[in-house]
Parts: sequence; C-alpha cells; structure tokens
Amino acid sequence: MRLFCIAVWTCLLVLEGLLQLASCQPFQLDKSDAGLVRDCEANPPYLPPTVTNTSLRLSELRVLMNSQNISVYVIPATDPHLSEYVAPQDKRRDWMTGFTGSAGIAVVSRMKAALWTDGRYWVQAERQMDCNWELNKGETTIVDWIMTETKEGETVGADPFVFSIAEWENYRKPLLQGNRQFVAKENNLVDIIWAAERPPAPTDDIIKVPDKFLGRTWITKVREIRAQMSNNSYKPTAVLISALDETAWLFNLRGNDIPYNPFFQSYTLLTAEFIRLFVNDSRLPADIKTYLNTGCTSDECVQLKAYTDIRQNLQEYVKGNVKIWISREYTTYGVYEIIPESKLLIDRYSPVQITKSIKDRTEQKGLKAAHVRDAVAVIRYLVWLEKEVPKGTETELSGADYLNNLRSEQYFSKGPSFETISASGLNAALAHYSPNNETNRKLNPDEMYLIDSGGQYLDGTTDITRTLHWGTPTDFQKEAYTRVLMGHIDLARSIFPVGTIGDVLDVWARHALWEVGLNYKHGTGHGIGNFLSVHEWPVGIGSPHTCQLQEGMFTSIEPGYYEDNEFGIRIEDIAMVVKAETKHTFGGIPYLTFEHVSLVPYERKLINVAIMNKPQIDWLNNYYEKVRKTMSPELQAQGLTEEYDWLQKHTEPFSHSVLVTYSLINLAGVLLGNFLLQGSFL
Repeated sequence: MRLFCIAVWTCLLVLEGLLQLASCQPFQLDKSDAGLVRDCEANPPYLPPTVTNTSLRLSELRVLMNSQNISVYVIPATDPHLSEYVAPQDKRRDWMTGFTGSAGIAVVSRMKAALWTDGRYWVQAERQMDCNWELNKGETTIVDWIMTETKEGETVGADPFVFSIAEWENYRKPLLQGNRQFVAKENNLVDIIWAAERPPAPTDDIIKVPDKFLGRTWITKVREIRAQMSNNSYKPTAVLISALDETAWLFNLRGNDIPYNPFFQSYTLLTAEFIRLFVNDSRLPADIKTYLNTGCTSDECVQLKAYTDIRQNLQEYVKGNVKIWISREYTTYGVYEIIPESKLLIDRYSPVQITKSIKDRTEQKGLKAAHVRDAVAVIRYLVWLEKEVPKGTETELSGADYLNNLRSEQYFSKGPSFETISASGLNAALAHYSPNNETNRKLNPDEMYLIDSGGQYLDGTTDITRTLHWGTPTDFQKEAYTRVLMGHIDLARSIFPVGTIGDVLDVWARHALWEVGLNYKHGTGHGIGNFLSVHEWPVGIGSPHTCQLQEGMFTSIEPGYYEDNEFGIRIEDIAMVVKAETKHTFGGIPYLTFEHVSLVPYERKLINVAIMNKPQIDWLNNYYEKVRKTMSPELQAQGLTEEYDWLQKHTEPFSHSVLVTYSLINLAGVLLGNFLLQGSFL
C-alpha cells in the first residue's frame, strides 16, 4: 500500500510539473527591438540605422567593370594569405556591402549585387546591408547565379591573390563549361575605387616573443621543418609558407597588422640552402635583424626580401630543378599560377601548420598559465555583473569594455584575442554578434546574456564563453542550456583512439540536443595558439578544417543553441588532448581524451540536473573541484576576497538526489502500470 501511495504522489507531482510547463508563455519580442532589420518590400523600403549606403560604391565599381569588359566581379572576405581575420586595408567585401561578418562572398553584376554567407550571419546581414544587395541563403550557388546574370562569351573577374587554389578552380571550371571566362585581375578593382578612404598598411615594429615563453628557438624549428622535407617521399626542395601565423610561429616574431591577431604581412621560402623572409624590413628593428642572423651558419641565416618580391623570387627559383611544398588551404591562386605543376607538391596542410599545432611542454605550460590568469578576469567580471546588472545601468558595450579592462590588468596581457561578443536577449541569437552603438542593449536581469571573449598573453591565447541569467529563466531556457552543457560534458569526457579526426567527435556535443529536436549551425571546436590565432586550424571539431587529433593539441569545445529573436546559449572551454587511461589497448593503439584548461564555473541557475545522467554530474563535480583547487589560491594571491567567496559558492557540488527521485518515479510508473493491468498490487 505504501508503494502505491508513493506512486500516486509522484505521478501527481509529475502532472503538476507538466501543467506548469504547459502554462509557460512564449518569449515575446520586445517592441523596442522592432526595426532592427531591413524591409526591402516596404514602400518606401525601411532601412535600420545599422546599414551602409552602397549605391555610389556599386556605381563606381560597375563603371570600372565596364571599362575592363567584366560582366561580374567576385569579392571574397579574405586577404593575400587567406586569413580568417584580415587587416582593415583588406576588408574589401565589408566596405562594398556594409556587412562585417567574418564569412561571406559578395558578387556584383552589371544590374545586381548579392551576398552569400552561412546561417550564423543571416540576421546580421539583414541589419547591415542596404537594399542594393540580395542575401542568398542557399537558394542557388554563386556559379549558378553568375550563369543567370551573364551570357555566353562574357567575362567574370576576380583578384587571384584572395582565392585559394581550390576556390579558384571551383569557379573557373564550371564557368568555362558554360562558355564564360574566369579571369585574374591582379589590380583589385575594389582597391582602385576605395583608394582615397582605404586604411594604410601598418608600419609598427615587429617584436620577438621573450625567451622564457619559448621551448624552441627559430633555428630549432627550421631544422624540424627541414627534417620533414628530407623525410618526405616526394623530396621537396622548398616549403613556401603563406599563412601569417606560420611565419610568426617559425621565427618567434609577432606584429599587429590584424586587430586581435599578432601577425605581420609576410611570406617565407624555406629551402635546404637558404631561408628567405619576405617582409617590409623597415619594420624590423636592428636587434631583430641581429637576432635572425646571429649564431647561425650560412644556411641558417635569414635573407630579408621585400614583401612585394614574392612572385619575382618564386619565378627565379622555379627555373632550377626544384619542387616546392605548398599548402592547398593557405596558398593563393595568384602565387600558385606562376609555379609549374611539375615543380609543385600540394598538400592540404603545410608541415609548419601541423608542427605548430602540437604544443611542446613550454607551450603547454604557457597556455595553461594564461588560462588561469584569464579565469581571474572572467570571475571578476561575473561577480561585477551580479552586483551591477540589477541596477539597470550597464549595457553590452560597457560590459565588454569592463571585461577587456579586467584582462588588461593580468600579467603578460597583450589585449583581446577577438572582438568581444557581449550579447543580451535576442542579440545573443546571433552566434557572432558584437555590440555597437546602434544595437547596444541594456543588460537585463530577466534576459539571457552570452559573453564570448578571450585574451592575448605573451604565453598563450584564450577563448571562453559563458551564458548567464540573473532572474528567473523559463523551463525551456533551462532545458536548452542544460542540454548544451550535457553535450559539452559528453564531448569533454569522450575517449577515442589516436588518429581520430575531430569531425568524428562532433556527434557527442550534439546528441543531447538532437534527442529533443534542437541543434546549432556552427562548428564545435577550433584549435588555439600561443600568443597567436584564437582559431588555429587544422585542429578542431565539427569543421571541414579538422585533422587527426594528437596528444599536445588544444581545442575549444563549444556547443550552443540559438532561438531566433529571443536568446542564445553557448558554453565554450579550451581543452588539451591528453593520453587516456583505458582498461584495454585494442591493437596496441593508445587512446586519447581531453583535459580542461578553462577554469570558470557555469551558470548554476540554468542547470537542470534532473535531465542529466550520473556520469555527467560526476564530471561536472570533478571539474568544479578542479576549478576550486586551482583558482582559489590565485584569487587569494591577487587579494580578491570577494571573488574567492563567490567561487566557493559557485563550485559547490551538485547532488545526485534528483536521480534517485527520477528512479522512484520510474519505479512508481511500473508499479502503477502493473496495478492497472492486473488489478492488484504488492
């Protein structure tokens, strides 16, 4: 009888919870947020204050196109090194369209203009582009669009120095089949009409990373790459390094040509006989020039060449009996086209790219230390938010500025590693939103808030995302957040054999969301550098860039969920690939797992442990214990008593009692079912 009463009681509780859930009202769009996107169907069209008027720019570009007999011009978002983030003077697509997202290609014909970008940026594009531009959401491919806008025999133009080899061929071949020509225009047409307003190239000095943060000298690194050249069965005589972070890493040098990225414009041609660095040498102080030529033999001294001389030097070099090893991912068509096919070894990645991604012990130590100091800044920020947001005086912009200032107070800080994503309410539904004066919202205790930020430090680069709520979240918000956390944990605790490609692990992060029909449109992880790029490929998870994961690599883990025009959730940490302790070793192959490096608690009031399983809760409690043990001494050492107390409260272990309750509910359901079917009970 007692068990029957428990069953009835638990069923009543479940029914009450379902009724409460059913009574929840959907999130309503705040009236003050109306008009954030353009309406080109209205009469007259409505344009929000965030758009750029591109009429004159398009008119001038079309005049130039007509003068060169070009029917369509293609404008990617990248630079001569195919960088993910580009210097201000290389933001041609941004200037032409007004759209500032990191991904996307603009195409201009004589009568139309269109932008292709992925789902992360659709809403942002509608906020930033005027009605001169169509936003294509996959309705047609760029090539098909070009075919409809041109006639047979017409010409499509583009700058070959902003296309990868594969991308160029993806245009050239189908257009040729359609009797259209895809021609290289070395003088970028956008540069010509942008000339008066275009930002100048940087002239600041290039600096050296301090020795204490380095495990390898540049000479040691050069020898490692030369050894890989020698061991390669195709016997390349040279490696051409086009990616900016690879040259910076190879020589232990840094610049500031690209905001948030410590790189400098350069190429490197590394052979067995010489090393040539193509750079504006006026930016190299005397001590750096000495550093590159001290204590080395003739084949271990760096020859400095003008940055603009790369094509001329390559043309001279390929006259000999040579073979140049290049990266398909980062070599532009403008460089590739001057090297005969017979003298090329084309690989997906350069040897520098893979070598750089596996951190040595000094680099591992540096990245971990940087994340401890970075966590101090983030914890201080979370404590500040809890006090200030209820006052109603802080905004997305003021919050981002405050966090950036907190980071600047930590040792070895060199500024943010990317533009801070400080997003409240519906703005957080834009995965890569960054606030500006037009979109800036006040931080509201009743809205979800997403803060994705990172820092550059002399010993490492950081990237971390936390999603917060200071009021009472809805049941759906809690479920969505918890399922994102569950995916984060499932991936973090996964064990996989050496040689596993990052894409294979992506399902771990999505499974808990998929179970209830939720998902997200971005990748799940990316590599990260040591005072280098915040997105360091080819390490990653759920992205076409990813390679085989190896011990010593670092990757982010960042599943999310975004409810359009309502809220966004992302939980991001950096983790290191480490050897896993397994009971068996099938085939003698070692297994790997992840060690968390980020050390900041998650939003407690958004976690519903009732839908989590025991291994997930155990992982969470173990992680909180690690956060407490690591961060408590650091907070005390910096005299942050309030933050220390906050940390103790926010890293308390989660109870498993709810799992017991759910077990009782299941048992009660079984017993009640038996009773109804059999007319009896124990």
